[in-house]
Amino acid sequence: MSEIEQSLKPLFDEINNLKPKFIERLTKAVAIPSVSGDESLRPKVVEMAHFLVSELKELGADDVRLRDLGIQPPPVTTPDLKLPPIVLAKFGSDPAKKTVLIYGHYDVQPALKEDGWATDPFTLVEVDNKLYGRGSTDDKGPVIGWLNSLEAHKKLGLDLPVNLVCCFEGMEESGSLGLDDLIAEEAEGYFKGVDTVCISDNYWLGTKKPVLTYGLRGCNYYQISVKGPGADLHSGIFGGVIHEPMTDLIKVMGELVDVNGNILIPGVNEMVAPVTEKEKALYDAIEFDVDELNAASGSSTAIYQDTKDILMHRWRYPSLSLHGIEGAFYGGGAKTVIPAKVIGKFSIRTVPDMDSKKLDKYVFDYINGKFAELKSKNTLVVELIHDGNYWVSDPFNDSFTAAAKATKLVWNVDPDFTREGGSIPITLTFEEQLKTNVLLLPMGRGDDGAHSINEKLDIPNYIEGVKTLSAYLHFYGRS
Repeated sequence: MSEIEQSLKPLFDEINNLKPKFIERLTKAVAIPSVSGDESLRPKVVEMAHFLVSELKELGADDVRLRDLGIQPPPVTTPDLKLPPIVLAKFGSDPAKKTVLIYGHYDVQPALKEDGWATDPFTLVEVDNKLYGRGSTDDKGPVIGWLNSLEAHKKLGLDLPVNLVCCFEGMEESGSLGLDDLIAEEAEGYFKGVDTVCISDNYWLGTKKPVLTYGLRGCNYYQISVKGPGADLHSGIFGGVIHEPMTDLIKVMGELVDVNGNILIPGVNEMVAPVTEKEKALYDAIEFDVDELNAASGSSTAIYQDTKDILMHRWRYPSLSLHGIEGAFYGGGAKTVIPAKVIGKFSIRTVPDMDSKKLDKYVFDYINGKFAELKSKNTLVVELIHDGNYWVSDPFNDSFTAAAKATKLVWNVDPDFTREGGSIPITLTFEEQLKTNVLLLPMGRGDDGAHSINEKLDIPNYIEGVKTLSAYLHFYGRS
């Protein structure tokens, strides 16, 4: 056992001893329904920010700030709705130590018991060594995990091996409004001197083996509006005698992607960087199979059966998903209405070397062309709602190497190096504004159900995750 591994044993023992306290802290955090997308719950999001401030001060933070981000821009229904503050904190300012910025978010997705939860989503419940509750894995568990690491160090009287800068936001689930500007403003201020950024807001690929993540797909989100009649109409009177917006929209959306996930928009696939043999080899050692995919999706509907095909189409290739139609009748029973206006929503997950602006042009030209073929007298408008670029990092830099050593020490296995199909746009902002690199160090498993009903975090992942985060800081501090 190396010197650093030996020095971490008392810290790991203390983390084990503090397990009840750590579960209690997460229980308090989950109990605050900090749903950023629900304007009526905005006071609860702010309450969660103040909860973190209180905890950080109790743990001995040097410089705790609540950064006001001002008024939320439209569309909003509440006039002068204030954005939740960014929580900033520092632990240490030793110029001889490296400085790590840790990012996380304290807001969560909406959740109601009637959505299908087995328990109250805002009451942390332990069942079969798992902790169920909204935010348990996304992202309150990891955020509280960092606080737990700080507490274990404090209890032992053990100095942190690095200077730590905390940046916790309350709008990640609603587009991270205001965060990009704050990072730019503080790049030479509060964040000056940051050597690396660590984010724990993603998950293991499966359920058995830890991973480190070095790439993310981007996301361009679009909507198609089709408008015709001046008001909703009775299909018994107007059916068959007017052009119906819903019919036009379904026809156009049906031309975007086929049932096997192939994008039908010309020019999109041609932008994708070719796969090299060296890149293909990275997938050979990854432990994952179609059974794990089926377990995570709750179905046997996988398009691909081979591991490499599954992972490349999840991480390496673009995808187009249809998300919903606004303005159409969706309740129970039968309603014979012709909607006057419908809005279809879809997104494209982007990968190297796709250019966002060029993608927009391909999408707009294709959709407008398909609509023109219908010769409908309705009007169609297609627009970009938001976009975030893809991100790829170097999985062999000092930060990733430290995380790999920490993972091996805690879990007794070398981590898989993975990319993710989802997007965390803030990774690029941190890299570009702070001129540094970002590591994604996940705590939860691939079946945690983030954004879904019955979201959970396995207790071993929570406690061993605190050890992994802690060990990472020590290995990186000595790198």
